[in-house]
Amino acid sequence: MPPFVYRITKYDPADRDEHGSYIGAEDSTSDHGPVEAAYLQAIAAFAEDTGVDHLAIREPGISSLAHFGLEPAIDGHGLAGLFPPDLSGFHDGAEVPLSLGLELVRVMLRDNGAWCHLEAEDKFDVQVGWDQYVYVSSDQPCERAVAHTRALGLFPERLAASPYDADFDEPGVQRPADEDFWALLHWSIAMRQAAILEEGYLHNASRWHRLTEDTLDAVRARLTPRAQLTVWPDLSTDVEAVLASLPDEGPVEFVWEDENGTISSTMADESEYRELAARVAGARAATALPLTLDERHPLFTAVLPDSDGVLRARWRTDPTPSDRNWAFLKTLRRGQIVTGTVTKIASFGVTFVDIGGFTAMINVPELSWRHIDHPSDVVAVGQVISAEVLDVDMARERVPLSLKALQDDPMPQFIQQVGQVVTGVVTKLVPFGAFVRIEDREDGLEGLVHNTELSEDPAADPEDVIQVGASLAVKILDVDPTRRRITLSHLQALTHGGA
Repeated sequence: MPPFVYRITKYDPADRDEHGSYIGAEDSTSDHGPVEAAYLQAIAAFAEDTGVDHLAIREPGISSLAHFGLEPAIDGHGLAGLFPPDLSGFHDGAEVPLSLGLELVRVMLRDNGAWCHLEAEDKFDVQVGWDQYVYVSSDQPCERAVAHTRALGLFPERLAASPYDADFDEPGVQRPADEDFWALLHWSIAMRQAAILEEGYLHNASRWHRLTEDTLDAVRARLTPRAQLTVWPDLSTDVEAVLASLPDEGPVEFVWEDENGTISSTMADESEYRELAARVAGARAATALPLTLDERHPLFTAVLPDSDGVLRARWRTDPTPSDRNWAFLKTLRRGQIVTGTVTKIASFGVTFVDIGGFTAMINVPELSWRHIDHPSDVVAVGQVISAEVLDVDMARERVPLSLKALQDDPMPQFIQQVGQVVTGVVTKLVPFGAFVRIEDREDGLEGLVHNTELSEDPAADPEDVIQVGASLAVKILDVDPTRRRITLSHLQALTHGGA
């Protein structure tokens, strides 16, 4: 924040008690007249001293269920005439001329139901607090503006900081709606997991969009800049069942899709259920969302970055398990060595490994360079292992690992032995030949002796020539490390004097 911070009020500091509370006669609401005008003139003077003629709207919002201002709420939140009815242009990051910024200050002074911060980044900031307290920050001391404010009958006080300065250094990283996000959303729609996008374009204001593979790009193109995005599963088509399941007491957010395909939401409690049922008559689908965070279960969330890909919005979504997975996956890269604990060996052979709270997996071919009958030949549940990250799939939230990548591949050593004769043990007979283990260990590498290479007279069945467990001299003809194949010949071994 800019270093020179002033609190501007109509309250004389002399009229405060020992606790700093104002005890004078000034009303805490706006007079809609000369005092209000003095506030705006004072802010304009500080802006002039700072050299600012445009301001950016930050963290804008509107009142929803309850209005806490001392003055009655008005239609349009006081923004009518300043912005279109859909409030386009009133969003985080929107730049407005100083004159419009001052009108927004007027709206906030009157508690009309809309609020925001106004800033010129690192140079100037305006925050309107409760009871007509206004905080102006500048990168300049603004001595002329301070004197002018006093001349207007207001009281400027220098402070170390504004009490409305938000602490945006919260733990964790906000997920941006980047290409990884949209790839995940595409995949989730294809898998019929995601169907509804909630666009939080202001604090307390949302638009709802139905998503299909055909409409996603169009929905994306018309989202409000810097909007908060929340992805939900589909609504239930049994609207009567949703209405019947509403809680006996306490408010819920009811979301429904009408016969025209428009999705809307409203807050309702038990006293309003009858009216709600009439309102949603004919709806195609609906759901009831609890208001407490631990009971709401969106699929994942994000905030829209600017067109250059930089996330400048300071507000945050409430992270879902998917969002926490995203934050962890962003720390991984291909080729990285990770350590984890084996949590499960599935019946289909995949080994699951917990790496920092995320479940990665090892497919059977990545467990060992050597042949194994089952993953339990290599790993056990509860075992701590190290493995290499093969890929980080942000869309499917998958991380395949390789255990064998940290082991020496035994096959290249046999490339040096091509043309040599070795003795191995016959491990298996198949219709087209015999497999022979040529490495002196129980899980040693095996090669294939084709029927045509078993004997001078081609054998219709390998069993006519050799038996499992027998020793056999073979010549190494070829080693293909890519296809994991070793080609052997007994006949050529005999011509080299093999037994």
